[in-house]
Amino acid sequence: MRETTLTLPVLSLIAGTRAMLGAGVALLLGGRLPAREKKAVGWTLLLIGALTTIPLAAQALSRSRRVEGGSRE
Repeated sequence: MRETTLTLPVLSLIAGTRAMLGAGVALLLGGRLPAREKKAVGWTLLLIGALTTIPLAAQALSRSRRVEGGSRE
């Protein structure tokens, strides 16, 4: 079993980047904006969300540690 400890600011950044990624996908799939604007905003949010998630995930994974004898619930 692995245990990871994250600070509130890091957890907030991870949540924010995932929200941007989701918003970008939603704009690309939605139909409320004109096609040109939808593509520009959607791809921008998707790329920012994806690119900023990678270093944050690497940071979170580097903070994880193996826990011996963990209980299963």
